[in-house]
Amino acid sequence: MEPISIGVTLPDFESACTDNKNFKLSNYRGKYVVLYFYPKDSTPGCTLEGQAFRNNIEKFTALNAVIFGISRDTLRAHENFKCKQAFPFDLLSDEDEKICELFDVIKMKNIYGKQVRGIERSTFIIDPQGILINEWRKVKVKNHIEEILEYLTVTTQQ
Repeated sequence: MEPISIGVTLPDFESACTDNKNFKLSNYRGKYVVLYFYPKDSTPGCTLEGQAFRNNIEKFTALNAVIFGISRDTLRAHENFKCKQAFPFDLLSDEDEKICELFDVIKMKNIYGKQVRGIERSTFIIDPQGILINEWRKVKVKNHIEEILEYLTVTTQQ
């Protein structure tokens, strides 16, 4: 599959997700989909990012947006993370990295002096017609939620 780009209608991908559900992009037509990729469940930065989404869920809902987190972690790890943090949104498991490859978020990273393949923290906004309309790559957690909310607020007012 070719990596995606802004302005392109996304393929209708599917993934297993928390609460014994199956995510299918086309099921969310009519809503903005916020898809955030993060490296690993229960790590400090990923926990803060998820908490920021959790703490602002009403604002996203008011903007007709649904949130999904995605990483390569197992569904079991996702369930534990979601439960412990009381996330009101589902987490998608991409153990085979197909969705990560579609969004081109698997990168070589330098961790403690070692080169490892991992997810580059990234967020994507998909419009109600299934078109990718914005992306943030190499995300820093601090103030990121405010950037997304500002973008969605402006977009939904147009």
